[in-house]
Amino acid sequence: MKWSSLGALFALLSTALPSTAQRDLSPDPAAGVAVLHPEGTVHGFLHLSTADGRHLADGDLLQVVRGPIIDSRMVFDFPDSSVFEESVSFTQHDVFTMVQYHLVQRGPAFAMDLDVTLPQSGDYRVTATAHSDGKRKEYAGKLDLPPDTYNGMIINVAKNIPVGTSHTVHLVAFTPKPRLIGLEMHGVVSADRTQLGRRTERTAAYTLKPKIGGITGVLARLLGKIPPDSHAWFVTQDVPAFVRFEGPLYLGPVWRIDLTGPT
Repeated sequence: MKWSSLGALFALLSTALPSTAQRDLSPDPAAGVAVLHPEGTVHGFLHLSTADGRHLADGDLLQVVRGPIIDSRMVFDFPDSSVFEESVSFTQHDVFTMVQYHLVQRGPAFAMDLDVTLPQSGDYRVTATAHSDGKRKEYAGKLDLPPDTYNGMIINVAKNIPVGTSHTVHLVAFTPKPRLIGLEMHGVVSADRTQLGRRTERTAAYTLKPKIGGITGVLARLLGKIPPDSHAWFVTQDVPAFVRFEGPLYLGPVWRIDLTGPT
């Protein structure tokens, strides 16, 4: 899944927050998350539901290797014709590096339509159309992105962080104006087991905690606008594999992504 950010995953910060600061945290001096499990070609089938299990949409994860670049795309099609599509291109030379990120969400399943482009250079473009009044807003500018900015790559990155350790990376949350935030990832061996037929697999559970620094973080806490923690689960025997994600995909509630299969 790409998942992470998903950048949109942690865009729960409202526009009530101060709009002057583009950066909420100083860049992490680390070059990025080390590649322990290289990515390859993938076609996964996904199920999107509410936190209590109500079905919302079906989707696909498509990942293709194009020379040194990995192109990954996660798309959900809703019964009401809403669409959520998150694409990212990245490299994996010793560390993971985001090259280009693109987010499209549209339709009544969302509070607003969004079209977001964020390259590694930080030259972002955002088009946002609110469903409440139909007003269209456009944002363009340049962010000074740390090398560990991982929009659309959170699931890829999380499974390369050893269980029992913590690592803080960065995301750009689109509210719809972009804001750079930190994301602390910590994995533990879960007491839960993943059931595969008669077989059970050891499960690693990761908590993904947004970190907002400075005066923006203080105000966000006072206003109750800190995005909620997200959670991801992997089976860890032999090769880590994604099982489930729970967290916000956009400016909205906590949703759940599960693997599924065609019938």
